[in-house]
Amino acid sequence: MTDVLIVGGGIVGLATAFRLLQCRPATRLVLIEKEPAPARHQTGNNSGVIHSGLYYKPGSLKAANCRTGYQQLIDFCRKEGIPHDLCGKIVVATSESELPRLAELQRRGEANGLAGLRTLSSAEIREIEPHCTGIQGLWVPQTGIVDYTAVAEKYADKIRELGGEIIFGQRIEAIRRKDTAIEVASAHRTWTGRVLVTCAGLHSDRVARLTHPDLPLRITPFRGEYYVLKPAAHHLVRNLIYPVPDPAFPFLGVHFTRMIRGGIECGPNAVFAFGREAYRKTDFHLRDTLETLAWPGFRIVARKYWRTGLGEFRRSWSKAAFVRALQRLIPDITAADLDPGGAGIRAQACDREGRLLDDFDIRIDGNVIHICNAPSPAATASLAIGATVAQEAIHHIGEV
Repeated sequence: MTDVLIVGGGIVGLATAFRLLQCRPATRLVLIEKEPAPARHQTGNNSGVIHSGLYYKPGSLKAANCRTGYQQLIDFCRKEGIPHDLCGKIVVATSESELPRLAELQRRGEANGLAGLRTLSSAEIREIEPHCTGIQGLWVPQTGIVDYTAVAEKYADKIRELGGEIIFGQRIEAIRRKDTAIEVASAHRTWTGRVLVTCAGLHSDRVARLTHPDLPLRITPFRGEYYVLKPAAHHLVRNLIYPVPDPAFPFLGVHFTRMIRGGIECGPNAVFAFGREAYRKTDFHLRDTLETLAWPGFRIVARKYWRTGLGEFRRSWSKAAFVRALQRLIPDITAADLDPGGAGIRAQACDREGRLLDDFDIRIDGNVIHICNAPSPAATASLAIGATVAQEAIHHIGEV
């Protein structure tokens, strides 16, 4: 029997294993991942932004973990020689109606401990980003960029150095309680542990329902699609440029991101995906789609925001519509400046009442811990989330 079983080899699962072995080096730990390598889904397909803590409601799990995890991530990258750049970003208002929301962002950021936030005039926006137009902006110096796949791979290296075991290519199909132990099974193997932690990302609700069949939320997959600027157009963007987000949605809107390995991404949109791993527009998974459509909360969201959803689909299929959204921030950009980029799937939890959960959701039932909702900024906050979950797991190791 092992001490701790962890399901999920994304950045949160890996960070939890790493933190647990740091705190309790003698722990017998096994991490199980269905893919052949770590960080194959949300971790490896995001925009690589180190988030500052600007957006999150003060006092929320997102706010607390982002601010703590931000510094821990920076320290880890510096110690391990992982390339990163605290280049800062600007959030740009392009209409008078966005100004109150921009002011609220600044208030939230300051409440969350951010120093050096600065309101920008139109002229000051152009000093930072010469091709960007807006009536007012907000300078956020703490924001940075990093390759989260590189971070996750380094976490995996550390886990092995500390004596943990990582097993790839095993999809969990059953979880059973055996007296005080937990039995986890794939189609080919079974593991037994004292404590179980699940961090299954796009499949987090399905894994949690193996022990909590009445789980009051479901994952709704949203695909975020990117274009990339052609090299000849790189001069249009220096670092990171964001719009003022729509408060009705837990998404930040299409933006411009300089990547740590070179290049500039434009996007993402947020379109409903017909599958939890439907990375291409034409991908369709019947079980995933029917399961989402059957969830009462999703039907409420669809009825309420169908116009917004149609707009996202239009930007998905029409490059011209996508370009128009980008031109709100950089009018000089044209369709000829863009090549198709990659895509990622965001695992967004939705409750039965149609609320898109805007905070982390961690459910603890004795010696079973399910991380059911860990969207952005989970990558930035991974070491802080991992430390919190690790302490909970360590507490239960001594009780079983």
